[in-house]
Amino acid sequence: MLHFSEGEFADRARRVRAAMADRDLDALLLFAPEAQYWLTGHDTFGWCFFQCLVVTTERMALLTRSADLRQARLTSNLSDIRVWVDREGMDPTADLLDLLAEFGLAGGRVGWETDTQGLTAWNGARVKARLEGWAELVEASEIMPDLRLTKSAEEIAYVREAAEMADAAWWAGLEAIRPGAHEGDVLAAMQGEVFRRGGDYAGNEFVVGGGEAALLCRYQSGRRPFGAEDQVTLEWAGTAKRYHAALMRTVPIGRARPAHRALFDAGVEALLACEDAMKPGRPMGEVFDAHATTLDAAGFGAARLNACGYALGPSYPPVWMERHMFYEGAATVMGEGMVFFLHMILMDDASGCAMCVGRTSLVGPGGAEPLSALPLELTVV
Repeated sequence: MLHFSEGEFADRARRVRAAMADRDLDALLLFAPEAQYWLTGHDTFGWCFFQCLVVTTERMALLTRSADLRQARLTSNLSDIRVWVDREGMDPTADLLDLLAEFGLAGGRVGWETDTQGLTAWNGARVKARLEGWAELVEASEIMPDLRLTKSAEEIAYVREAAEMADAAWWAGLEAIRPGAHEGDVLAAMQGEVFRRGGDYAGNEFVVGGGEAALLCRYQSGRRPFGAEDQVTLEWAGTAKRYHAALMRTVPIGRARPAHRALFDAGVEALLACEDAMKPGRPMGEVFDAHATTLDAAGFGAARLNACGYALGPSYPPVWMERHMFYEGAATVMGEGMVFFLHMILMDDASGCAMCVGRTSLVGPGGAEPLSALPLELTVV
């Protein structure tokens, strides 16, 4: 069930160990599900329990529950899989210490990921208490996101596939948007189209919000029918082998109010300015500057957000966002092979109108290559 070649996985392992050597680490404890997936192929939602991939200079071993034993065997290239036992008073960090001791890591420098949903504060405290004085724990949450930032040719192929799914989901969802229709019908059409094309669940819920909820940029529970004059904001992604390509649109229903059109024109102008600033060798903060400058000049400074996008890659719930984001002063330098989602989110409290436009781009030698074929036109139904 591996989705990448042996050579691809070997190169990733080499890069991880080179990063460990740069940090003088004897081992790296990986708790992020996307890190485990990227490095070994291990694909599960079992990270909601204690699960740790131990990487040393010569070997790798996964510590997990019995429920994920066969999952790891079938989806990963791992041969060393250890199981901690579910029982009253269990503490899997004791099993982790035994594993690290077996690998001869007493007194060594051990990096660990703490900035991840794969390690709760409760379990993180137990890991720290267990290893304190036994080994030197070193914060290393940045290593894997930095390595995943630049995509290989094999990864880019999945991103392009995801982008085609996202476009198809738009057209499927658009057919379901009309006065009297239900928001749930739109979600079903969009997610169903991704599934029909062999795609996966996305890293977070598809966003659909009608009426005043169109001014939200998060999914919220509760569905409603559309009115004769309405608005709906959609944010969704195609997902191929856990790789995402996201899109965002707001659709006026019945008619587009003047505020809708003004917001849309400003949003498209800002999106194109951001894409023009997405150049190899330049810091991500310059893209945000293009976003803020354009929208502020259009008079929509109060309607915009303080960030305008982020990196995409293989992700797990609760979000499809990667660590690197476009905000003021963001220092990460963009390079060829990176994939970013740009979102121009405008929420005008004065008029009650929302307008969002966003799409995913691949950074090429000359700059941004938008991966969506959807036209940048205001769609009114």
